Amino acid sequence: MRLPALTSPSWHWLTTAVTVFCIAVQPVQAQEQAPKPDSALQQTLPEPMIPSAPDLDASSWILVDANSGEVLVEHEADKRLPPASLTKMMTAYIVEKEIDDGNIDDQDMVTVSENAWRTGGSRMFIREGTQVSVNDLLHGVVIQSGNDASVALAEHVAGSETSFADLMNQQAQRLGLQNSHFVNATGLPNPDHYSSARDLAKIAKHIIQDYPDHYEVYSEKYFTYNDIRQPNRNRLLWRDASVDGLKTGHTEEAGYCLVASAKQNDMRLISVVMGTNSDAARAQETQKLLSYGFRFFDTFRLYQRGAVLNQSRIWGGAQDQLKIGVSEDIYLTVPKGRRDDMTAQLNLPETLEAPVQAGQQLGTLNVKLGDETLMEQPLVALQTVEEGGFFKRIWDTVLRFFTGLFD
Repeated sequence: MRLPALTSPSWHWLTTAVTVFCIAVQPVQAQEQAPKPDSALQQTLPEPMIPSAPDLDASSWILVDANSGEVLVEHEADKRLPPASLTKMMTAYIVEKEIDDGNIDDQDMVTVSENAWRTGGSRMFIREGTQVSVNDLLHGVVIQSGNDASVALAEHVAGSETSFADLMNQQAQRLGLQNSHFVNATGLPNPDHYSSARDLAKIAKHIIQDYPDHYEVYSEKYFTYNDIRQPNRNRLLWRDASVDGLKTGHTEEAGYCLVASAKQNDMRLISVVMGTNSDAARAQETQKLLSYGFRFFDTFRLYQRGAVLNQSRIWGGAQDQLKIGVSEDIYLTVPKGRRDDMTAQLNLPETLEAPVQAGQQLGTLNVKLGDETLMEQPLVALQTVEEGGFFKRIWDTVLRFFTGLFD
C-alpha cells in the first residue's frame, strides 16, 4: 500500500492524500501509511498477470460490473443490431416502473385484446376476452418471452402498442441509451427497431438496481399459465448457481442473444452477447465472459455514501468544522491483486467560507492505480453551515489574519 506524499499548500488548493485499503471509510489521517518491511527482506513483487479477454463467436458483446459501471470486455458494443426478445427487458422495466410509481397495480386485471391474442412468435397462450393479472403477464413476458403478454401489457399501460413504443423511446433517452430505438414491445423484426450491447447492459443494470423487488422473476426457471408449463430459455439458470437473470432473444435476423447477470460474493456482473448461431452457443459464450470477469477482477466499495472523508475548518460560520464526503457509494473494479496499489487524493480549497449548503460540491476525489486515473468524483459538504453572527464573523476575520501571519 502506497501513500502519496502531501502536496505543499498553494493559494488555491490543498491536496490531502489518503490510503485506499478498507471498504469502511475512516477520517483522513495524513500520518497514516502502510508499514514498511525490513529492507533486507523487501522485494519487488511482479504485477498480477491477466490474459487477454476471450474472443467470442458472436456479433457483439460486453461485460460490465453492475456496481462500478466498469466495462471489463467489449466488442462492437455500440453497433446497432436487432435485439429480438431482449426488447422485452425495456417492456418489463416500464411496467415495473409503472407499478412502483403507483400508476398500476400488479394485481390489476387486464382484458386481452384480439390484437394481443393474435400476436405471433413465442407466446404465453392468453386467450382473447379473458382477464389476466399484470403479475401473471409480467411473468409471461420475462420467463415465457410471450409476445402476446408483451402486447397486452403495452396496451394496458399506454392504450396501444404504438403509444407504448413512444414511452420506450422516452425511457431510452432518460437512461442515456445512445443506440436504441423501439417500435414495438416484443422485438419482432422491424428495420427501425434496434439496440446495442452497451444499451442493453444499461437497461439490465437499471432493472436490477432501480426495482430490486421485481428482479426475482428473472431467475424463475418455469412458469405455468393456462395449464401450459414453459421453461425459462436462459440455460445458465440451470448450469451456474451464480446466474439469476435476465433475458434471451432470438429471431433469424438477430441470431441467438442473451443478457445475463451473475453474482459472486459482493461482485455482480452483467454480460450481453448478441448474434450467436445457436441456443447452446449464446450460453457458452456468455459463460466465457462471466468466468473471465470473476476470475481476474475484484469489485469493492471504496467509500460509503455520507461517510466523513475530511473535516475542514470553515470561516465565518455558525460552527467551525465542516464534514466533507461523497454523495453516493463509490465502487471500484480493479484487476485481482492490484487493490493495494491504489492511491486516493482529496482536492479541496485551502480556505472554506460560510455559508455552505449540504450537497454543495467543494472539491474532487481522485483515485489512481499506478499512473492511471480510475475515477474522479465530486467531494460535497455533508452538512449545512450557516453564516455566523456579526461578532463570530469579526472574530474569525481576526483569527484568520493572525493565522495567516504565522503561516
